[in-house]
Amino acid sequence: MQACCDDQRTLAIIGTGMVGMSCAYAVLNQGLAGKLLLLDLNEQKAQGEAMDLNHGLPFAPRRMTIQAAGYDALPQADIAVLCAGVNQKPGESRLSLLQRNADILRTVTRRAVEAGFTGLFLVATNPVDLMTRVVLEESGFAAGRVFGSGTTLDSARLRYLLGESFRVDPRNVHAYVMGEHGESEFVPWSQALLATRPILSLCGQPGAPDRPALEAISRQVRDSAQVIIRAKGSTYYGVGMALSRIIRAVFDDEQSVLTLSTHAGGAYGLRPDDLLGLPCLIGRQGVRRTLTLALTPDERALLHKSAGTLRQALHSL
Repeated sequence: MQACCDDQRTLAIIGTGMVGMSCAYAVLNQGLAGKLLLLDLNEQKAQGEAMDLNHGLPFAPRRMTIQAAGYDALPQADIAVLCAGVNQKPGESRLSLLQRNADILRTVTRRAVEAGFTGLFLVATNPVDLMTRVVLEESGFAAGRVFGSGTTLDSARLRYLLGESFRVDPRNVHAYVMGEHGESEFVPWSQALLATRPILSLCGQPGAPDRPALEAISRQVRDSAQVIIRAKGSTYYGVGMALSRIIRAVFDDEQSVLTLSTHAGGAYGLRPDDLLGLPCLIGRQGVRRTLTLALTPDERALLHKSAGTLRQALHSL
């Protein structure tokens, strides 16, 4: 992706459901792009969504061109956010969505590449780790140019809950969720910090959670999606904000550390082609490299178990 001024930053969102439009709304409110393209199989819906967003432009922090578009507009896009697919049902695991969404993303990716898209693919469709692999294989792009939202949202949920528990601003909590964006994800507590203090060193101190409370927080993070789905049907605001954070990191060439769905490349003793949520450096050219944290043996085992869960699911593709 070429360096560009703000007005030349072009973002395409494919799929104008609740996730896609929550991302679009976050992008509008933060002024992250100069042009926003909305693509959907239902062209009338995309046009209506573009009109609705345009009516909010007088209150936005910057000028932006927002329009419904077809695949022929994709060559001008720097990032294509893939939100197309069907939603997770109450009680349904993200992995059970695999068959229903893989064919959709294969078609979307093929059409994007055939139209001349040469930017970065950011995948949001669940199960996101496996869908990122589908897009990577279908596109033929280099691994760093195709990545998924991974456990970025899970890590944000973790930081929020830890902030509530310790009564501090979650922006001062530095902790990650790693592995599958789903049931086998885990928290490497050995790497979790409150400002510069290891969180494990604070356990048991007055007013601080103990180790069982931390494990309860980990379970709450993992189960958050199902709680929200049972309450309101689907999740979209949190992931929309997570996607906007990734988009900002790319457009501003931040080289920020985010837990994205990306190739392990042999890190942590994983197979080179394992693809799951790992901390990595992200900037204008996509994922630059995966960071290797000093995981404990137990944490490394949990990461390998999560990778194995995803490998097993691949057999049904």
